[in-house]
Amino acid sequence: MPIPEDVTGDEIDKDVRQELQSLPKTLAEDVAKNLVMVARLIDEDPEGAYGYSRVALRLASRVAAVREAAGFAAYASQKYSEALAEFRAARRMTGGVELWPVMADCERGLGRPEKTLDMAGAPEVHKLDKAGQVEMRLVAAGARRDMGQLDAAIVTLQSPELASHSVQPWTARLRYAYADALLAAGRKDEAREWFAKAVESDRDGSTDASDRLAELDGVEFVDALDEDKDEDGNEDEDGHEIDGVEIDGVEDDGGQDDGVVRRGDDD
Repeated sequence: MPIPEDVTGDEIDKDVRQELQSLPKTLAEDVAKNLVMVARLIDEDPEGAYGYSRVALRLASRVAAVREAAGFAAYASQKYSEALAEFRAARRMTGGVELWPVMADCERGLGRPEKTLDMAGAPEVHKLDKAGQVEMRLVAAGARRDMGQLDAAIVTLQSPELASHSVQPWTARLRYAYADALLAAGRKDEAREWFAKAVESDRDGSTDASDRLAELDGVEFVDALDEDKDEDGNEDEDGHEIDGVEIDGVEDDGGQDDGVVRRGDDD
């Protein structure tokens, strides 16, 4: 696959670069460039990222960082069986537990929420850092919802991290998931409160909490109007079609990321 001229391979994380030092120099450079392309495309073009990850995998399948990148590219493309296999391979190589939550989410993607819950109760969870434990809680709550256990999903999300006033990288997503679960359970007033809290903590637009809050408040969003349109529903002087639109209110758009968007975000 073609590599843009501005990609040198030096853009990769220093830890990944160190892993690639086990390869011949030219091969390491080629692998690095493909990994850069995976990172560059995974949000906007998951299939493109997947293609580059397969190239890197053919070149260096014994490098843990390559297996992990291939796993995330497959995950972003909803190829959950393939992603799970790559994550397992990476974990065998490193012995770490960091991939445990996303592996559990792959089980969800494969329609096995019971397996996800088994993993949520495994000893590996206690070895995760705080961010990993919150991610595991999000995934487990999503599995509960997959099984129709809304009340259990709500309880799963109730935690010191949810109640904390401190804003961490995971705070907006955790509050959003809690609000969404409350809304699914018919607890609209509580859901509105937590969507509002998610908006307050969503500093990088990782969720669409502001849109969800606006919907609960009855605000209707419409497409931006062309400058030559009016409210008559007729055509302008140039013969362009004109739509009449009524705007009930305006709310800032919080936008949305996962990144790779994880299944636990909004389920």
